[in-house]
Amino acid sequence: MKHNMPAIDPAVPQVMAILNVTPDSFYAGSRTPDGDAVARRVREALDEGASIIDVGGYSSRPGADEVSPDEEWRRVRLGLAAVRQADPDVAVSVDTFRSGVVRRAVAEFGPVIVNDISAGELDPDMLRSVAELDLPYIAMHMKGDPKTMQSLTDYRRDIVTEVVGYFRSRLCDMEQAGIRRGRIILDPGFGFAKTAAQNFELLAGLHRLCSLGCPVLAGLSRKSMIYRTLGCTPAESLAGTVALGWECLRQGAAILRVHDVREAADSVRLFRAFRGDTIQTTQP
Repeated sequence: MKHNMPAIDPAVPQVMAILNVTPDSFYAGSRTPDGDAVARRVREALDEGASIIDVGGYSSRPGADEVSPDEEWRRVRLGLAAVRQADPDVAVSVDTFRSGVVRRAVAEFGPVIVNDISAGELDPDMLRSVAELDLPYIAMHMKGDPKTMQSLTDYRRDIVTEVVGYFRSRLCDMEQAGIRRGRIILDPGFGFAKTAAQNFELLAGLHRLCSLGCPVLAGLSRKSMIYRTLGCTPAESLAGTVALGWECLRQGAAILRVHDVREAADSVRLFRAFRGDTIQTTQP
């Protein structure tokens, strides 16, 4: 069976659909805790234009409870099976900081993209495992873990300098572990160990992270920096997500990780037309 693991071209932004196989993710509309709901979500995301499906079995919302490795794998396996059944060739990522989950995923389903909220900091075997399996690797900036991160928002320098500096160092660690530079994608970690003001400061300086030469993933879909600023709920924050997603694209983001695929895909299409790319048009 062929599995599509394309190199991410920053010039052609991609839409990553969030598939939360969890009962407790912060946005209730994204929870798909049973097989039928997972299958429906996968089909919907593919129909709406997702090029990557991101499968997660461990909620990383602030204060999230611990999930055992076996339970996380049970959830991830359910999601991966649904994705492969719907489209055997679509690119799929596994949202986990555990190397054991990655190895089980690859053993059963073939190569995946690894989406690690800790950039290898929470599992000492993660970088080595990714290198051995030669997998694409999304490394995110965070301090602490989901339970403690929101109490760790003090930084010695401004947040953009802090995040860029962290990745300069972490890129060396990843390459020393054997991960090829062309396999690495960076995620600034909006909402992870950052205040609302720091999130907006980080957004304003996103181009500096893009200048490191790796594709950048932006994941701010329906997050608190949007709904708290607007005085609404996560369910009411779609327009804000679209607005900030455009700004991420403008500064060079290569992947938008989102709950709402159709709106993100439309944004990418319009953004590419706006900057002068040749876009194939469809007639109604």
